[in-house]
Amino acid sequence: MTDEPQAPQGAFSTPQLIASMLKGREHVSDLLFSPGHAPQVEVSGQLLELKFDGLERLTPEHTSQIARDLLGSHEIPKLKLDKEGAADVSYAVPKLARFRVNIFRQRGTYAIVMRVIPSLIPTFEALGLPAHLDEVVHLRNGIALVTGPTGSGKSSTLAAIVDRMNETRAIHILTIEDPIEFMHNHKKATVHQRELYSDTPTFALALRAALRQAPKVILVGEMRDRETIEIALEAAETGHLVLSTLHTTDASKTIERIIGAFPLSDQQTIRTRFSKAFRYIVSQRLLPRGDGKGRIAALEVLKSTMRTREYVEKGENEGKTLLDAMRDGGQDGMQCFDGEIEKLIRSGTVELETGLSYSTNAGNLRLELADYAEENAAKGPARGAAPELVKR
Repeated sequence: MTDEPQAPQGAFSTPQLIASMLKGREHVSDLLFSPGHAPQVEVSGQLLELKFDGLERLTPEHTSQIARDLLGSHEIPKLKLDKEGAADVSYAVPKLARFRVNIFRQRGTYAIVMRVIPSLIPTFEALGLPAHLDEVVHLRNGIALVTGPTGSGKSSTLAAIVDRMNETRAIHILTIEDPIEFMHNHKKATVHQRELYSDTPTFALALRAALRQAPKVILVGEMRDRETIEIALEAAETGHLVLSTLHTTDASKTIERIIGAFPLSDQQTIRTRFSKAFRYIVSQRLLPRGDGKGRIAALEVLKSTMRTREYVEKGENEGKTLLDAMRDGGQDGMQCFDGEIEKLIRSGTVELETGLSYSTNAGNLRLELADYAEENAAKGPARGAAPELVKR
């Protein structure tokens, strides 16, 4: 795809290039700059090359210049990039968009991925979140986690939850992010946002300091290490509500990740503590829509009940799994991935094979959909409409 001619090679402006890449395009989630490729945008999960005059094939010098422009005066990310080979930073083009940027070395050159942060904080309705997740907004303490792979919408979901808290509760909310993504203005609540490196050197230090800053709600951008998990548990146990994310595929894997961060000798104690502290684990997957218009979220929801707390504390075994509890817990507001994916397939929102490829147990789901597959063998799936989750 070709845009209007841009500045000649070696004389381009990074803000102008970014603006041109976004111009006139919907559903752009990421911008990619890689030596040997033209600039690329990701649209609805697919990469698209953009051929600009003089930038038909980016050179290492081009990506190095873009990296310098994006880093600007941020000294700590520069040092991190030199020492560790990768760094995160936030970036904004005034009146256009904000970005979460990752710059990394590969094959001795720099490559850059820029995640587009929507200018408006999404609502529950825009994201298609289950109405009963509003319970998270009114929690007084404990831990609520949103999990999923990169780009599955975790940040958007947390932003929607914080924004609804901001609108409805007169409380102090503190966020610790790397980097700050959605900007929250003070509404009914007071919201303070701290950014890693510019406001604090580590999540753990900021989280420990938060215990002395009188917040009712603490949002930690990511549970990255054992120390952060330990302090988050302490915060939840002392009357705070902790919101955070993990890069895990489902509720069971989330608990395994948390417990596995600790030495074997401490794991049973952590199981017991986490079983009492957790309130919700929401896992997300983004599926391509059958009509080609973006993607749709499937959500798994694990809620703290007597049964799920027991399974977390004592561990899962045959006939006593968190998946069983979620399948049986509809009245409590729980749901599992395959049940939600089945609904998307039957409504025609997602194609059969696409849904199966994103399911937890494709064999079982295929059996559940046997009647649907037979009825629709001779015709294409209906095109249903459903809200789309903003990719973050």
